[in-house]
This record gives sequence, C-alpha cells and structure tokens, in this order.
Amino acid sequence: MSHTIEFIRQQFLIERQSGKARHRDIAEKLQISEGELIAAHVGVSNEGALMRATRLQPVWPALIKALEPLGEVMALTRNLSCVHEKTGVYTNVSDTNHVGLVLGADIDLRAFYGQWAHGFAVSEPGENSTQQSLQFFDATGTAIHKVFIKPQSNVAAYEALVVQFADANQQPGLVPLPAAPQAAEKPDSSIDVASFQAAWAALQDTHDFFALLKQFGVSRLQSMRLGEEQFVQPVNPASARQLLETAANDNVAIMVFVGNPGMIQIHSGPVKKIAVMGPWLNVLDPGFNLHLREDHIASAWVVRKPTVDGVVTSLELFDQHGEVIAMFFGERKPGKPELAAWRALVEGLLNNNALCLS
Repeated sequence: MSHTIEFIRQQFLIERQSGKARHRDIAEKLQISEGELIAAHVGVSNEGALMRATRLQPVWPALIKALEPLGEVMALTRNLSCVHEKTGVYTNVSDTNHVGLVLGADIDLRAFYGQWAHGFAVSEPGENSTQQSLQFFDATGTAIHKVFIKPQSNVAAYEALVVQFADANQQPGLVPLPAAPQAAEKPDSSIDVASFQAAWAALQDTHDFFALLKQFGVSRLQSMRLGEEQFVQPVNPASARQLLETAANDNVAIMVFVGNPGMIQIHSGPVKKIAVMGPWLNVLDPGFNLHLREDHIASAWVVRKPTVDGVVTSLELFDQHGEVIAMFFGERKPGKPELAAWRALVEGLLNNNALCLS
C-alpha cells in the first residue's frame, strides 16, 4: 500500500502515543514493510521527534567490520516466528564471496550480504534515554538484522560510525520490491531417494548438508520426509519446550540457531530462565533472550548427520510454509564429539514425543 511520508510519520506518532512500541506491528497495521516505516523517518531533524533515521551506505561487510569499537551491544536476528537477541562484541569479523562471519565469544553470526539492501541508523527517545540502533533490511523492506546500543556501549564510537557510513542520499522513503515467489518443491517421485539417502549417510561435516539438498533439488522440509529413519524422526512440536526446560534443569549447554535469508544468529552455552507467556516460549537470561511462537511450529524433527567427529544431532522446527523457525544442537566445536548429556536429552524427547509418519 502506498502512503505519503507525512502520513507514515503521523501514524507512527499516533501509534506510539497510544502505547504501541514494536515497529513491525505498526508497519503491519499500516500495510507497509518495516523498512518503509524506518525510511520514512530519514531526514527528520526535529530533536523531539519520536524517530529519526540516517540512511547508511550499502557497504555491508565494511559496516559490520566497523562495529567492534562500539563495545558490548545487542544483536537481534528474527524471522516471522522467532526472535534471537544476544549481547556481546562484534569480533573476528571476515567475509568471502558475499558471506560474512562474526566469530566473537558471544556474537556468532553468518551474514549473507547478497540479501541486504537497506541500512539505517535509528534514534528513538525513551522515558529515560535515547535508544540508538543500526537496522538492516532486504529489498522487500523485511528486517534482516539489528544492532542496539546498550548503556555499556561506546556511544561516541557509534556516533562516529554513523557519520562515517552515512549515505549521500538522505531523502526519506523506500520503494520495496515484491517478495520473490517461494520455489515450488519438486515431487518426491522425481527425487532419486536411494542416492539421496546414501549421500546423507556418507556426510562428513554438518555444513555439507545444504550442498546435499542443493545437489538433489530437495527442500529442507522435504529432506525430513525422505531421510532414513535412523537419521530423521518426527516429534511433537511441544518438544521445543521440553528441550529448553530440560536443558535448563540439567545444565546442558546448547546451541540455538535462528535466521532468515540474510542472517543466521547463534547462541552457544547454557540456558537458565525458561518462561511461557501466551503463545511465546522464552529464554530470559542475561546476555541471551529467545522469543519463540510455539503456535507457529507446524512440525519438529530430530535430525542426525554423520561427521568425522561422530553423529551430530539436532532438533529442527518448521512453520506451516516449510520454513525453518529455529534449530537446536548440543554445544560443540569442530573436532569434538557431541555431548553425551545432549544425546541423552534428545533420547528423552524421542521417548516422550516421537510421532509416526504413516
């Protein structure tokens, strides 16, 4: 839907004054993308405005590499069903062929810069302080990744970064591109299932699984159906809650992957405080928050992949469109076998939640 810049700004002001805080919810009500909502506030000069935005140059790898001097910040990556928030420092940053890595002690990211189209520095006054952030969007205006300044962050370094990377074009507005249609899944009958299963059994690294899917033209959800029972088993969607609660109770260190086409964000370590609030399953720990819509989980699968370090096991959650919501692994490093405590946790999931496909 097409709105004038002034209309978007006025409606944002009305929604904020009525108590609505989330950009995504306000944009949805206006039937525009979140990126359009932010872009409408580029060029706002009024210090008392409820949002001001600065358009950033589309030099994404350089921008991410420039984040380390900001110190401790909060990284946020989400999809339609899950939000992953992690506090830390952007260190050990690199990129090759439009793929970026951030391998800090706490901030662990895989960035796919080919999906990135728009970036903004955003300033919003709050009750006690001004919230400052960097927000990145794809060509449709859908959020890919956000970086929030915390009280302990280096604000001067942030302000210098905004000056350094401000785009010459500071005109408000963003024209979103339509979303590409989802690729149709090939019929199961057209897949060489026996060869696919043999290639799965011959895997030596979990990172090769994506190439395997591409080689056989199989979607990730389709692979769950076509994989051998020794490698993949469906479980009740309630398994996600049991996994997090058991990991917290038994102090099992886990890895939580949440992503979208432009970014994957990873937490590694224990989880402590698990809270259910309506449809939201939450982890509310210092330094790590997860917000997962349990009612969006259409299917859940225990997945095993052979590697040179032994079998690696995960719980993978999918929505009704076949998109990955989140993936859970036991915490591990390359060269190390999977944690015995994690395998025991997964066996408990299977004992309580296994489903039959037939």
